[in-house]
Amino acid sequence: MKLYESHISEFNEKSIKEHQNQFDFLGDTLDKKNINTLNVVDALAKFQVAIPSWALGAGGTRFGRFSYFGEPSNLTQKLDDVGLLHALTQTAGAISLHIPWDVPEDYNAIKEQAKSLNLKFDAVNSNTFQDQANAKESYKFGSLCNTDEAIRAQAIAHNQDVIKIGEKLGSKSLTVWLADGANFPGQNNFQTVLSNTENSLKSIYKTLPDDWKMFIEYKPYEPNFYSTVIQDWGTSFMLANACGDKAYTLVDLGHHLPNTNIEQIVSTLMLKGKLGGFHFNDSKYGDDDVTVGSVKPYALFLIFNELVYGMQNNPQNPDLSWMIDASHNIKDPLEDLMQSLEAIQEAYAKALLVDQSALKQAQSVHDVVACQEILQRAYRTDVRPLLAQARLQSGGALDPLALYRGLDVRQTLIEERGKHTIASGL
Repeated sequence: MKLYESHISEFNEKSIKEHQNQFDFLGDTLDKKNINTLNVVDALAKFQVAIPSWALGAGGTRFGRFSYFGEPSNLTQKLDDVGLLHALTQTAGAISLHIPWDVPEDYNAIKEQAKSLNLKFDAVNSNTFQDQANAKESYKFGSLCNTDEAIRAQAIAHNQDVIKIGEKLGSKSLTVWLADGANFPGQNNFQTVLSNTENSLKSIYKTLPDDWKMFIEYKPYEPNFYSTVIQDWGTSFMLANACGDKAYTLVDLGHHLPNTNIEQIVSTLMLKGKLGGFHFNDSKYGDDDVTVGSVKPYALFLIFNELVYGMQNNPQNPDLSWMIDASHNIKDPLEDLMQSLEAIQEAYAKALLVDQSALKQAQSVHDVVACQEILQRAYRTDVRPLLAQARLQSGGALDPLALYRGLDVRQTLIEERGKHTIASGL
């Protein structure tokens, strides 16, 4: 489906006056607090979040999967879907590919398509957590950690191939997530598998182009339930340091045990210059991969407060890569992604409203009540007019979800693609 500028402009015209009144009112309120509204809007307009290619179809559990129909069955259609999201929101300007699901048949054609949709290629993701057709070795008992040298060599070679694919597309980073671990005590020697993983990552790192980054993701459990080799941010941080200056920790919000203080992890990594990127989602129990901000919106705001502080005060940390990594089990994937993008922008906007100078002063005199008030004053602000204004000035829709439904996009995709297409990578 092609979304034209006329679709957006005609839709925006219907509610532009109401939006302007809301934006002007909020702007006057913020101006009285010495907050530059236009600077906040500009920051929101520049903030881009990558969409992973595997998130464009219905997710599922190990018990079942229920399609929302009209899913993209190839890379061209996946790019089209991200292009739709970006046209509506103007904040989804990149796609993250997962190899081998998304190997282009015609690199020039894919690059031209991405350019026409104003999309860039974000981090490329390797896959050594499942066996591929015709693979000589099996990852049943681990990949980069495996005690079998031939299996480790195959996993290393795959990551190196992923880098080459990314180079052809203009990507600048590799994300490594490992399912490696053990289901039972005694299954692995902890030191052996960790050492094997470090040596494997160093081998991959050696082939990393000079202007690339390597992101090392961590996860405390699943699919292995006794141990995972890279189980926490400290292990990822240690491995990144062992690899070199171009290796960083990647934080997935769902990859933590319940009630983990993620904002403290974020702050520590930025202080050390080793936070590379984020995977956004939300959770109630574990790695639930539900819509961003749907369960713990205040926690997301607190994380963004530390991110904003770090971006302003930690020049030793590189620009961050942002990506949504959720599973749309019973929602239209595109609608769910729009809700996630909105939640991310909302948390970011509220964090930008925090009076950091006043907060620092209150902290210095141990005024705990004032500290809480400063944070919650920003959190309680309805920043949605700022988000809408950022979309408006970038050419997006004032209300992307309403326009998406008004155009009946999902039904159009079903008519174009068929009802029973399945997105690869799920």
